[in-house]
Order: sequence, then C-alpha cells, then structure tokens
Amino acid sequence: MNKIIVSIVLVVVVVSMSVFTVSETERAIKFRFGEIVEMDFEPGIHFKIPFINNVKKFDKRILTLDSKPERFLTAEKKNVIVDSFVKWRIGDLKTFYTTVAGDITQANVRLDQIIKDAFRSEFSKRQINQLVSTDRKIVREALIAKTTSLADKLGIDIVDVQVKRIDLPQDVSASVYRRMEAERERVAREFRSQGAEAAERIRADADKQREIILANAFRDAEILRGEGEAKAADIYAKTYGKDVEFFNFYRTMVAYKKTFDKEGDMLVLEPNSDFFKYFKTQK
Repeated sequence: MNKIIVSIVLVVVVVSMSVFTVSETERAIKFRFGEIVEMDFEPGIHFKIPFINNVKKFDKRILTLDSKPERFLTAEKKNVIVDSFVKWRIGDLKTFYTTVAGDITQANVRLDQIIKDAFRSEFSKRQINQLVSTDRKIVREALIAKTTSLADKLGIDIVDVQVKRIDLPQDVSASVYRRMEAERERVAREFRSQGAEAAERIRADADKQREIILANAFRDAEILRGEGEAKAADIYAKTYGKDVEFFNFYRTMVAYKKTFDKEGDMLVLEPNSDFFKYFKTQK
C-alpha cells in the first residue's frame, strides 16, 4: 500500500515537473542544459523534460522606465532639467536574454543610458526658446529615431519617449525670462511700427481719394452748370425771338423788382434814361 502511495506521489511530481503554463501576459524560453531550444510559446499548457529542460518567463506587457530628472546642455550652453519617461517592451526575446540576462532592472539601466545620450544629442542642437515652443511631437520623433536602433541591439522595442516637463535651473531662469520678455517686447514694437506705417499709408490714400473725388465732383458740377447756362441762354434767345417787346418789358420789370426790393432803395438816373422808358410810354 505504501509503495502505491509513493508511486502515485512520484508520478504527480514528475507530471508537475513536466508541465508548465504560459499566460497571456508572458513570454517563455525553454532551455536544455542551459541552451535555448524553444521560445515564444502560445498561451496555455506546455511540456518539458524534467531535469533536462528548464523554463524562464518574461513580462510581455509594455513596461515603463520613469527616469529621474536630468540636466542637459542646450545649444547656447544653458542647463535645462528634463523629466521624461520611456515606454518599452521586449522585442527579440533571445537577444534580450543574451544581452541583459533577461533582467528587467539591468535592461532599464542600459536603456536609461541610451535615452540620456539621445536627449543630450538632441537638446544640444536647440536653444531654450526652441525647446519650449517646439511641438513635443517633433522632439519625440527625433528621440525615437535615435534610440530605436540601439534598443534593438538589446532586444527592446521602443514604444514611446515623452518629455513630461522642461525646467530651468534657478540660476538661469531669471536671465532667460528677461531675454524672452525683451524679445517679445521687440516683436511688439516691430508690430506697432508696421501698424503705424500701414495707418499712414491708409490715411494718405484716403486723402488722395478725397481730393480726387472733390475734383471730379467740381468738374462735373461745372460741366452741368455750363450745360444749364447754355440751355437757359438758348431758351432766352428763342423766347426773345418770338416777342422782343414783351421780353424787354419782362426783363425791365424784373430789374425794377431787384432794384427796389428793399424799403429805402434809391437809384439816381436821368428821367429820359432807357431804364424808365416804360414809365414814360403810354398807349
């Protein structure tokens, strides 16, 4: 009876040592006496030979390297403090195991150095105002391009590199802000100067258009006045030709009215003057 129990226990132990499972979040490598014989198993139950094969598992998910804030020099030799993080995952499992022994901590150390070198190279090409105003997407793409090939040698796939914030050291913040303020003031003065110049051009053009409009209006008025006077003269001439005597009488009456329009108006003429001929003539 004891032998049966012992046999059953041995069978269970051997079976348990012959089976291993791989979950959805894991990747696995199977070794034979320390040599890689198989890897990248599908999720589920798999088998191995006890004492001959051993299995090592790795995290399949995206991992985060949250680096400590680091100082980098810009193109004008100013220090900036950069806080960043990297998203990565295991790419080539065999390369990852052989280069960093499958150790996540060691992989983070190696990757951190690669990222810092990329930051140092990229930031040295840009000035502080460019780093602040440039679209972060441009910096991100440049960093990924610089680090991808080096990370591949570690069996690591770079998913994302992000700059959380860029700070200035206290000893340079004030001078940088003053320089940026002076630059903004210079741009503002330039805009005001351009606006004043444009305003003067607009006013000069408006004055010119006003003079042209007034000159054209005066010209048209003179033309209309001349045409009116010509038409009036023509009407007078035609009327005079129809009845000369009546026309002379009418004009004389109008002259009387204008001459003696106000009380006290006086006109000194000889009695036999033509001006009073209608006072002397009686029919």
